[in-house]
Amino acid sequence: MPVKVETYDRVEEAARALSASRSARFLGGGTLVMRAVNAGDQSFDTIIRLRDPDFRTIRMQGDGLVIGAGVTMAALVANRDAVFLAPVARVIGGPAIRNMATVGGNLFASGNYGDLAVALLALGATVQLAGSGSRSMPIDEFLRDRDRHATSLVQSVTVPRPRDPATFRFTKVSRVKPKGVSLMSIAALLPQSGGRVQGARVAYGAMGPMPLRAIAVERALEGQALDAAAIDRAAALAVEGIAPPTDALASSWYRAEVAGVHLKRLLAGERR
Repeated sequence: MPVKVETYDRVEEAARALSASRSARFLGGGTLVMRAVNAGDQSFDTIIRLRDPDFRTIRMQGDGLVIGAGVTMAALVANRDAVFLAPVARVIGGPAIRNMATVGGNLFASGNYGDLAVALLALGATVQLAGSGSRSMPIDEFLRDRDRHATSLVQSVTVPRPRDPATFRFTKVSRVKPKGVSLMSIAALLPQSGGRVQGARVAYGAMGPMPLRAIAVERALEGQALDAAAIDRAAALAVEGIAPPTDALASSWYRAEVAGVHLKRLLAGERR
């Protein structure tokens, strides 16, 4: 089946075209859509592209950072204001992938590939959708209903910048280093007040069909000093309420066994 390409100059135009057709796909960096094209995917016959420069910009807004959905991982690594996200973007694929893969595309990536989405979830980002139904929503809500947004165009993501960079931590567990796909990824935001954790957010990747929060871990850490005892209690609840998947990389049993180990290292600030 032939595939036609439509190119638009403004975000609103591309959003209207995408929402008007069930057989259209948006082309950001191409790591998802072009793989589908090369595999002979027959579920779409139109590719929509966007030339709007705002779609690929990063700008400060108050205490947060507004990142266009078309910003690549390489651009994130190079941007001084996004330095807290650079360690995450840097472990997504090799140089060729980082020059293509976009922030918006990573929100729709399957579990083993959505490392940036995991970090954005831990940071409490907000997702902005474009078009007639233009609205912003917490990333938790967006990811929960991700399939419903398949015909929506993500315009940007607003990310609160951690006041203390040391309170945000991320680790990626993979069998092939440095650019293998994730067997598991963990991101944690651990702000403290008076020496105790206040507002903990802990997120996993490749531990479910999409990035998810470790609610039991967050509750165990909340209001606690981040000492060895609190870390041990949180690690013991690493997979409480979570059913890890089995795939080609690891079994559900294995993920459940090692999650606490990697979480404990992350909370303790150990480098891998």
